[in-house]
Amino acid sequence: MIQRILILIAVVFSFTIYGQTNIKGTSYAHFQIKLKKDTIDFVIADTNLNVSKPLLLFCQGSQPVPLFIKTDDYGVFPVSLSNFDVKELNKNYHVCVISMPKTPILVHEKNLDDQYCYVTDTLKRYSYSREYLRANYQENYVQRANKVLKFLKKQSWVTSGKLIVAGHSQGARIAVGLASSNKSITHVGLFGYNPYGRIEQVIRQIRKDAEKGKISWAKADSLQKEQYDFYELLQISDSIHPYSILVSWESFSKPTVTELLKLKIPVYIAYGSEDVIADPCDLLPLLFIENSKSNYLIKRYPNLNHNFFPILENGRANHKDGKWKVVFSDFISWCNTDDVTL
Repeated sequence: MIQRILILIAVVFSFTIYGQTNIKGTSYAHFQIKLKKDTIDFVIADTNLNVSKPLLLFCQGSQPVPLFIKTDDYGVFPVSLSNFDVKELNKNYHVCVISMPKTPILVHEKNLDDQYCYVTDTLKRYSYSREYLRANYQENYVQRANKVLKFLKKQSWVTSGKLIVAGHSQGARIAVGLASSNKSITHVGLFGYNPYGRIEQVIRQIRKDAEKGKISWAKADSLQKEQYDFYELLQISDSIHPYSILVSWESFSKPTVTELLKLKIPVYIAYGSEDVIADPCDLLPLLFIENSKSNYLIKRYPNLNHNFFPILENGRANHKDGKWKVVFSDFISWCNTDDVTL
């Protein structure tokens, strides 16, 4: 009896969940799970949680960008869902986003670099905290998200039976990991998804730069050789763990094709034709065909880049005409159909 009580106490106090608070100046509800060595902050894009609806979890891309930025001129600005029509999404779903690890949920703009990342020195790009670098690996993101989903599934305002997970870029890889490990997930959306990982993408970009004449082929040979050597280094576990940043590179450079092909739930993959990851996405149907898979839809958006901005004639992105709302709306319409298995 005593042993059972001790086990129960250990389970209860292994983590603490703090109830809903609202992010001041926004319509977002904030929740927090405190673990022994981590604190998981996450938000629901609504403060009225009296209506029961299915859950939609969005996994954002890489970099320690806070969920909210406080500005002197415009107040508090929600970052991760800023490209979406949140009001429309809220009609049918509770939309959830999880804060990046070891990153404050709300940060004043003066404490961010020019890419809106939370850094130790705003004048030095990539000056990420050591704590963030140690926590920035795929398995950790999946574990944290599963803890959030476990909590949310128990809430009376979350409808069971339908659970959508979507992710962009690095977040798409996390979404695949989640769908592979969590049987409650019913639909998954992958945006700007590279099934082969970071280093493959770097190598591919070097080739494209050579093709466009931005660098010589001799320079491309040299740069790609550096990436091959780096990848070889990542295969040696003793060389990884002393350096925080290498853990992230090793984790996010692993292909996720095997996990993707094992998924039995409906899978939606969307990407821009001008994205460096467009080539491997073009070839994914071959893998699905080889494995007799039909539970997927792949949609390519012409002349859009990695973040779904149109490309102008000068090769630059038109940031005034982003297409994220259109792209994500297409995905939600697909999720809302009676039979999405193609």
